[in-house]
Amino acid sequence: MSIADKVRSPCVSICVLDEQEVCTGCQRTIDEIMAWSRMSNDERRAVLQKIGDRERRITL
Repeated sequence: MSIADKVRSPCVSICVLDEQEVCTGCQRTIDEIMAWSRMSNDERRAVLQKIGDRERRITL
C-alpha cells in the first residue's frame, strides 16, 4: 500500500484536549490520537465514524 492509499489523519493542528480528553480540533480521544499511526485503514475509518458521531452530538 502506498502512502497515498492510507486514510489521512483528521488533525487540523488545533491540539487542545477537553475535560473528557477529546481533542477540540479533530474530535479524537487521546487514545485514538496515540494509536493512529499503528491503525489499519479499517480501524481509521471506524475512528472517523466515531468522530462524526461526536460532532453530531456537539451540534445538537
